[in-house]
Amino acid sequence: MKITILDDYFDTIRTLPCFAKLKGHEVTVWNDHVQDTDALAARLADTEALVLIRERTQIRGPLLERLPKLRLISQRSVWPHIDLDVCTQRGVILSSEQHAGVPSYATAEHTWALILAAARRLPQQMRSLQEGRWQSGMGDTLRHKTLGIFGYGRIGGAVADVGRAFGMNILVWAREASREKARVDGYATAPDKKTFFEQSDVISLHMRLVPATRGIVAAEDLARMKPTAMLVNTSRAGLVAPGALVDALRAGRPGLAGVDVYESEPLVDKTHPLLNLPNVVCTPHIGYVTRDEYELQFSDIFDQILAYAAGKPTNVINPDVFAVLKGKQG
Repeated sequence: MKITILDDYFDTIRTLPCFAKLKGHEVTVWNDHVQDTDALAARLADTEALVLIRERTQIRGPLLERLPKLRLISQRSVWPHIDLDVCTQRGVILSSEQHAGVPSYATAEHTWALILAAARRLPQQMRSLQEGRWQSGMGDTLRHKTLGIFGYGRIGGAVADVGRAFGMNILVWAREASREKARVDGYATAPDKKTFFEQSDVISLHMRLVPATRGIVAAEDLARMKPTAMLVNTSRAGLVAPGALVDALRAGRPGLAGVDVYESEPLVDKTHPLLNLPNVVCTPHIGYVTRDEYELQFSDIFDQILAYAAGKPTNVINPDVFAVLKGKQG
């Protein structure tokens, strides 16, 4: 089977132990990022199985219509970047393991990297040393402060556990079922969203981006945060209303931010406001980018390809595709 892997920026995937699972297949790996439909159609003309790294490339109808040989898209996690209806209409199976039982510990760890870097002003302190100066200012202690977890799922729970180890007070705001789980786990829940934003010293966002959560953090929410507070987003940029975080940081509420996700990725515009605010720590969507996490993810992704090749597709997101395929065979 002809397999194509897109957006492997560091040519890492073929160095993973799990890459051996694809032995015997014809595998092409692309290390750059391309979104142009004509260029992608040319690259994927002979592809039967397409491997995606999260949401780096948009797979929309105009592209799918130009890929007659494509039979399978194999990836992990959510799929807002894929036109699922067109996949189904064209008989393309989307297999995507949802890793329901295991959080991304890499993302949880990176959330804490951002919190600590922003709280202790690490980028500023490093820059001061590099410029031949000594200390550049004061940082903040986290112990006894309130860590607000917005969205209490697998990653949110892991971040909360670390916060408890740091001696922070944990406050959760989420849908009722998640708040109940947080209470069972021994964490306090906010009586309402307004109180959550007013009382938290650090707020970390941990929700999937779906229509109901897009823009769920509004300008008025941010305006309720303390001038000393911090917002951290390692989930999805679309959870925050467009432009609201930049405006809020410029207004001083919150006073700090840690950001790993952006509305348009890859972000290569050096003039982007978030990259030029002194009170923001920005990283290029690397929350899940560790060798251990890649091995875990691509082992699942390659298993999905092997299952398809064996005639038994797994983790199928669009099961209606089987009726389409049956009709084509008939």
